[in-house]
Amino acid sequence: MNDLDLARRVISACDADIAALFEKRMEAVRRVAAYKKERGLPVYDPAREGELLQKNSALVEDPELRAYYITFQRNTMAVSRAYQNDLIGGAADPGSSIRVSLGERSYDILTDPDILNRAGELLDLDRRVLIVTDSGVPSGYAEAVARASRRPVLVTLPEGEGSKSFDCYVRLLDAMLDAGFTRHDCVAAVGGGVCGDLAGFAAATYMRGIDFYNIPTTVLSQVDSSIGGKTAVDFHGYKNTVGAFWQPKRVLADPEALSTLPPRQIANGLAEAVKMAATSDAELFRLFEEDDPLTRLPEIIRRSLCIKKAVVEADERESGLRRILNFGHTLGHAIESTEAPNLLHGECVALGMLPMMDEEARGRMRAVLEKLGLPTTYEGDPARIAEALTHDKKSAADGIDAVYVDRIGSCRVEKTPVSVLMERYRAVFGGTR
Repeated sequence: MNDLDLARRVISACDADIAALFEKRMEAVRRVAAYKKERGLPVYDPAREGELLQKNSALVEDPELRAYYITFQRNTMAVSRAYQNDLIGGAADPGSSIRVSLGERSYDILTDPDILNRAGELLDLDRRVLIVTDSGVPSGYAEAVARASRRPVLVTLPEGEGSKSFDCYVRLLDAMLDAGFTRHDCVAAVGGGVCGDLAGFAAATYMRGIDFYNIPTTVLSQVDSSIGGKTAVDFHGYKNTVGAFWQPKRVLADPEALSTLPPRQIANGLAEAVKMAATSDAELFRLFEEDDPLTRLPEIIRRSLCIKKAVVEADERESGLRRILNFGHTLGHAIESTEAPNLLHGECVALGMLPMMDEEARGRMRAVLEKLGLPTTYEGDPARIAEALTHDKKSAADGIDAVYVDRIGSCRVEKTPVSVLMERYRAVFGGTR
């Protein structure tokens, strides 16, 4: 017997054991559902699930497999919730919504598990719907939205930042014109930040603006780009140079959509959550330091959304307070403009935060980033970074509005010349070119 046959026999034996344990587990789930139904309790208990994920992940001795076991456990919990909902006779639990209050532009962010499959009842899709996704997103997500739409038009773009371009923007406009879209139709983004930014910009500009729904499927887009109304395309290699503020009508941030993400993509998104914790929530930052963030994803996403919601409500158009959300982005975007696609957006933001902190805060940040598997060292060409900084959209004759964290949980914004930013860059990363 060769190694392949032996491995397959082991897998088959494990599958048989898992099937027996699955039936035993679901019998217990049936009893849990009866208890909850009798007492009117919600099916979804994120605190309980977070505790179980943290406890159970410690049972896996191989650190390389721990993140995959957490994904396995999260999927098992999703199946259990679905079974409970079927037994109780209800849909996914409501009550996990976050209201972004912007007057007539207000909208809800819904964060219930499996909410993507309820798109038909939660979004107004009884019209022409341009569904924008990319090749890296599981096709079933966009297809679920298409099935719920009366007249869907599905456009799948190549994966990656390169799709946030004028060529792809024109492709979306062509698709809408060809399908006879009017001002009464809508656009739905299903994917990460690239899909959301590009589709939102198309919605903002087609016939002077049509309805836009955002369905983020990555950690990065759920904690950051799905809220706030910033839409844009890149231009001549520089990020978000051309764009508009265009708030979505509703956001569906389904935590179950994250179950297919590899560990690097989860860490990529958590960089933005760490950013918001560093500027605004010392307690959330301590969660990153003291707990396993992978077991607390739904809580981290909700708390990050609440931070950004408060900032956006106070400063929708980035004339003041909202600038704090750019922490790590000034140098991060410069690094990204020279390193993409080798470095992901969150990885560049992670690097961009370090020079903008005092020594003690930087030490704490470095430890968190290393724990998440994010980079803390960089050997890029300082000359290229300086050149990119001069094209930063926040740049003015007297400098760039840069965000500093001197103490975890608070921040300040200070007009800073490019030369000073490069001094801070070199102090952390080195380089003299």
